[in-house]
Amino acid sequence: MDRLDGVIVATALPYTEDLSAPAGLRPDLDRYAEHCQWLVANGCRGVGPNGSLGEYSSLTDAERRAVARTAVEAVGDKGIVVVGVHGAGAHQARYWAELAAEDGADGVLCLPPTMYRANPGEVIHHFTEVAKAGLPIMVYNNPIDTKVDLTPELVAEIARIDNVVAVKEFSGDVRRVLEIRERCDIAVVAGADDVVLESLLMGATGWFAGFPNVFPAESARLYSLATQGKLDEARALYEPLVAAFRWDSRIEFVQAIKYGMDVVGRFGGPCRPPRGPLSDAQRAQLAVDMERAVDYLRAAA
Repeated sequence: MDRLDGVIVATALPYTEDLSAPAGLRPDLDRYAEHCQWLVANGCRGVGPNGSLGEYSSLTDAERRAVARTAVEAVGDKGIVVVGVHGAGAHQARYWAELAAEDGADGVLCLPPTMYRANPGEVIHHFTEVAKAGLPIMVYNNPIDTKVDLTPELVAEIARIDNVVAVKEFSGDVRRVLEIRERCDIAVVAGADDVVLESLLMGATGWFAGFPNVFPAESARLYSLATQGKLDEARALYEPLVAAFRWDSRIEFVQAIKYGMDVVGRFGGPCRPPRGPLSDAQRAQLAVDMERAVDYLRAAA
């Protein structure tokens, strides 16, 4: 339980129109609860509310806490909930971690400071403060967005902090899986959907995932095949999906995953600003990538 691995879905957040809410959109907590339950029922180990995919930075403080509480209540004892507690500084991230502990979360996902390029000492301080909330921590390395790279050497230092049990690796460099495992004993979790098979084959034991919002059962099967070493079967499933999975590593990943949900009959819906709609060209390419995945899965069913 404490390692926070397996397939945990970074949940997309549905909205409903409400002119009194920011940008005229209010989080649809009933629909969100149903989505969390659906993901776990389809084989995923748990859910991760208030990540980047959950548009945490576009939520009010009250909305952000309500989303986390909704996930905890919806999943219950059927899975785990790893709440995103990202903050500009250590005191904000620790605050959200303390609320997550109070609300019954199983763990937290935490970026380094999000508003400035922290040095290694500041990064260590950041996670030391978050650890004081008492929950297992999955450290999140996303150097593309934060401009702070948690190198394997720095991850090994962070791993000495009590309660740090996993790292979500989103650099895209699968060589880091083995290097982190050589340097420290924490779970390495694939963070980018389009290198998930490669990461799992190198020894990652988890996947903090985006496109399982669209394909949860198939993603759980892919994880199972990869961790069992069934490479031929895993590749046969992965290759038709990976073109869609690549959108998880693009700027418009939230819009793309919500679009994918709409395609398969789930409600994705709009995003809050600053995220705008996909361009016509992006929608056309994403439609092709989704069609390839859906056609394969229908034929295989």
